[in-house]
Amino acid sequence: MRLGKLNLPSLSIDELWALHEEVGATLSKKIASEKRELEERLAKLNRGLIGKLAIKRAALQIGDAPRVRRAYPPVLPKFQNPADPTETWAGRGKQPRWLVAQLKAGRKTSDFLIDRDKRPAVGKRRQA
Repeated sequence: MRLGKLNLPSLSIDELWALHEEVGATLSKKIASEKRELEERLAKLNRGLIGKLAIKRAALQIGDAPRVRRAYPPVLPKFQNPADPTETWAGRGKQPRWLVAQLKAGRKTSDFLIDRDKRPAVGKRRQA
C-alpha cells in the first residue's frame, strides 16, 4: 500500500488493519536500526574511555603517585553555646543550629565569643 493522500474514513477495516500492521513493521525496523547504530557509537566511546583509563593506570604504576592532600592543623573554637559549653564552633563552615537559633532570637555573634585565655589548647601554635 503506497501512501499518498489517504482518505482514512473511506477505508475498510481490513485495509486499515493492513495499514496498521505495515506501519508497525516499518517502525520496528527503523527503531531496531537506530538502536543498533546507537549501541555501536556507545561501544566505540567505551573503547576510547577504557583506553584512556588503561593509560592512566599505567602512568600510576610507573611512579606518578596521586597527590596527597596536606594535613591542616586543628582550628581552635572561637564560639561557645552558653546553654551547653561542650558545643563550640570555630567560625568556619556552616553555622551550627544552636547559633542560628540564637541569632534569630536577636543576639549577636560576638555574644558567643570565647575568651582567648579560656580557649582549650590544641597542639602547638606558631607565633607570628
